[in-house]
Amino acid sequence: IKKKACLAGVRVIKLVPELAEDYVPRVRALMEDRNHGVLLTGSCLVIEMMLADDIYIEECKYLVPILVRMLKNLMLSGYSTEYEISGISDPFLQVKVLRMLRLLGHKDSSVSDEMNDVLAQIATNTDGSKNAGNSILYECVRTIMSIEATGGLRILAINIMGRFLLNRDNNIRYVALNTLQKVVKVDISAVQRHKNTIVECLSDPDISIKKRALDLLYAIINGSNIKSLVKEMLNCLLTASSEFKQELVTKICLAVEKHAPNKRWQVDTTIKCLSLAANHVRDDVLASLIQLISSTEQLHTYATHKVFFSLKENISQEGLANIAMWCVGEFGHNLVNGNAVGPDDEPINITEDEVLDVI
Repeated sequence: IKKKACLAGVRVIKLVPELAEDYVPRVRALMEDRNHGVLLTGSCLVIEMMLADDIYIEECKYLVPILVRMLKNLMLSGYSTEYEISGISDPFLQVKVLRMLRLLGHKDSSVSDEMNDVLAQIATNTDGSKNAGNSILYECVRTIMSIEATGGLRILAINIMGRFLLNRDNNIRYVALNTLQKVVKVDISAVQRHKNTIVECLSDPDISIKKRALDLLYAIINGSNIKSLVKEMLNCLLTASSEFKQELVTKICLAVEKHAPNKRWQVDTTIKCLSLAANHVRDDVLASLIQLISSTEQLHTYATHKVFFSLKENISQEGLANIAMWCVGEFGHNLVNGNAVGPDDEPINITEDEVLDVI
């Protein structure tokens, strides 16, 4: 009857949130009940109350010691066939309790301190070889990243997601990428430690994994790692499928535009990207490169020669051809005047007939 009453209460609060206050006096008794079914449905009721109005988060903070004790008991409890799944004691209840702690500890350092130890124990001791354990670890990570956790605990949580990325199950890898995307703003340096694993996800056969990995990789690129990560992305571009190429090209060009160490490297890298893009280039990428070249006088001669020779080797690339035709139209005289020199300091001689042949 208690279980059914709790579930009915959840439906009532969903329909009429103002009635949540009627359940406040019953919360402690529900959370101290010895029946796991009552604890589970009672947790659902408390969560629904807190979601209905933030005032109930404040009113329920006295539950934190009770919830912490409950998690410790679940971790230390012996084998029980009634509630055990894959060697984990009542993972459904653990997940619900962790979710309650996440709501209670949000933006409250004193409450967060009370739960730091038990969260560290769960993150360290939970077996991640089965889905039941992974569900608890995932909820634990979400809780750690939502509360005012210590720096070490946050790193531990991000490392758990790093292990998820190595899992063979694509669902778990997708969850890891999605979670890391959300925590990049909280601790980008900890996420960057897993950049090699994230880069490997770009080659995954699953398009959803590749897209999530690309979004995450773009989020962690900065001035210190732009060259190495863009190099890996360009390598991936060589074998990328048609449906993925346009998004990959766009992200590369945006990252280069945002974090390039200098304008010359930006031109070189963008032209390299256009040479591999197989016509999967958005117009705004071309417009951005044209704007860069036209506004930087010292790049006029260099960029015109660079794009001309790139087009000769990749004549079928439409985006590259568009840039080349614009450069030849604006600065074509720089191609044939013989003033440009190559890396070996020898003059670069291009005849008008060569330019016309390419056109």
